Amino acid sequence: MSEQPRSNPPLRPRHRRRRSHKALAVTVPLALTAAGALAYGNDLGVLGGSGREASAAAPAWAADTADGFASVNSLGQNGTYGGRDGKTVTVKTQAELEKYATAAEPYVIVVAGTIAMNPVGKEIKVQSDKTIVGQGTSGHIVGGGFFLGSGVHNVIIRNLTIRDAYQGIWNDKDHDFDAIQMDGAHHVWIDHNDLRHMADGLIDVRKDSTNVTVSWNKLSDNNKTFGIGWTENVKTDITIHHNWIRETEQRNPSTDNAAHAHLYNNFLEDAAGTDIKSSYGNYSRGGTKMVLENSYFQGIKNPVIKDSGAAIVQRGSVFSGTSGRNESGGSAFDPKVYYPYSLDQAADLPSILRSGVGPRASIGTTAGASTKAAAATTLTVAADGSGQYRTVQAAVNAVPANNPARVVIAVKPGTYRELVKVPANKPHVTIQGTGGSRKDTTIVYNNAAGTPKPGGGTYGTGGSATVAVEADDFQARNLTISNDFDEKANQSLSGHQAVALRTAADKVFLDGIIVNGDQDTLLLDTAAKDKLGRVYVSNSYVTGNVDFIFGRATAVVDKSVITLKKRWDGTSAGYVTAPSTAANRKGILIANSTVSGDVSNGSFFLGRPWHAGGDASLDPQTTVRNTSLSAAVKSTPWTDMSGFSWKDDRFAEYKNSGAGAGSANSNRPHLTDAQAADQEVADWLAGWTPSAS
Repeated sequence: MSEQPRSNPPLRPRHRRRRSHKALAVTVPLALTAAGALAYGNDLGVLGGSGREASAAAPAWAADTADGFASVNSLGQNGTYGGRDGKTVTVKTQAELEKYATAAEPYVIVVAGTIAMNPVGKEIKVQSDKTIVGQGTSGHIVGGGFFLGSGVHNVIIRNLTIRDAYQGIWNDKDHDFDAIQMDGAHHVWIDHNDLRHMADGLIDVRKDSTNVTVSWNKLSDNNKTFGIGWTENVKTDITIHHNWIRETEQRNPSTDNAAHAHLYNNFLEDAAGTDIKSSYGNYSRGGTKMVLENSYFQGIKNPVIKDSGAAIVQRGSVFSGTSGRNESGGSAFDPKVYYPYSLDQAADLPSILRSGVGPRASIGTTAGASTKAAAATTLTVAADGSGQYRTVQAAVNAVPANNPARVVIAVKPGTYRELVKVPANKPHVTIQGTGGSRKDTTIVYNNAAGTPKPGGGTYGTGGSATVAVEADDFQARNLTISNDFDEKANQSLSGHQAVALRTAADKVFLDGIIVNGDQDTLLLDTAAKDKLGRVYVSNSYVTGNVDFIFGRATAVVDKSVITLKKRWDGTSAGYVTAPSTAANRKGILIANSTVSGDVSNGSFFLGRPWHAGGDASLDPQTTVRNTSLSAAVKSTPWTDMSGFSWKDDRFAEYKNSGAGAGSANSNRPHLTDAQAADQEVADWLAGWTPSAS
């Protein structure tokens, strides 16, 4: 798209009377987060009846393996992969759950409903080589939990809600009812769970338990959150990342005599105006060596504390409204010696984790379905030759024309400097990074609109895309797509539009990705002016400066971070959206997101109307609602383009917040409540429910 000219003492936990407790409501997004989690749900291909063992292959997510210290080869166990080598069973009763969880052989155990533990406080003694996972968001364990004893290893607990063993005593000394307790276990992965309202701790990692990773969980509404240690031995290796710890008093976590404790990208929140008050946050005790990186502490009292013999190395965290002790000191270790990982920015964590933690939603089959379509084919890509293909495009080329079922292209961590095109005759393709972070796998190229083509001419805006998607039912997750065209070094080139990702298809699901660029980063288009093209972007990052979310698609950017960048010359000026919506269609909806960046205050417009080719019949639309706007957003957030007035098209806001938000006026229209009721995410998707597959 052409750019138009612009006018230029040791702490003791406090004991308090407990309020009346009610179960916390948890909002679960449709999408999966970018932490490498795959689909969960009732579409498992294994159900014929409760407790029935599967003869079919396990669902795709059963092959997921842990990151962090749970991925390290030690104690005779090479990583943590749970029950992937065993049969898959679905359970609906306590007896069925106990039967398979306590068995000697490996199992993938799918919890399909609410199981109330009897007696209250019962902790099922899980044995080695087990995956226990909730079916969609329906897997609840009520009034009890799980116990992993000495020597138990290779256990995955995912996608469950474990809750409500609380017995009415806030600092309960008589009821040791934990959600998950381990005494001497190793290689355990606790991922994407909702743990709350228990009589004692939510997680206890005790008695030399080691090689544990705790990731993407919501830990809330409890006195004691997370205890680690209870031994004189300095042995435990543990990774704790991307957890939302909210409304808890102590042990957030308390880490005693851990050899290596790596805490990163966690969000600790003590909400104002509630009866629960934090006593302390991250606590390094005894001989613990702790590395604390890029976490966010909101309202926490004594956010970071350590004993005199313990070590804490801190870097990159945000402390907002905190008070009391915030300590560091001593030497620790380099986590990257043990495993790879990438950090999210601390400032982005409240947005990322509020939408990303906890159980994932169903993958979208009809309730009660007992079978599914043919399992997805998986093609592996690795630049080092360890996969089936060395390039992403080679894997796309291997997808048969008019393929009837899902093909997953699993791309191993690395940088892939190539152009990728998914043609219209190859639907149902997923490109997915397999690393622990969306930053681990990058597809990048540097074409611009004015870049000469080998056969003559130039690429043009659409042709500059690093990744071009023309096939319906496309999905991308857990990776970065970038265009690193250097504007400064190419000032003589005419046409600096440089697209990272172009979509021209319907039912495109972009989940947990990063899309990086400057001008025209993300082109959300349709196959033709009269074609519908729905796109759902969730739990993702989009960066740019000029018209960097644009096109004629019916597109939702939900629960995401939109990052504003300076221009090539260091100036701050730009436009977030440039819709070119056809009349009677919906355009671009930004919802439940954050717009911010390291740019000058009042320097960016939220959007302008792109009447592509001067087409006056178009009716461009951008709605920004329930979104945090930084001071970078102009007080008059919409502007004209190429002789077309934004006031003749459809631009509006609704209940935005932040320094860049403003009250309604003639230059800043707001939707009424009645209008907003017709501009929800579901209205844009028009009967399509995006689901990971």
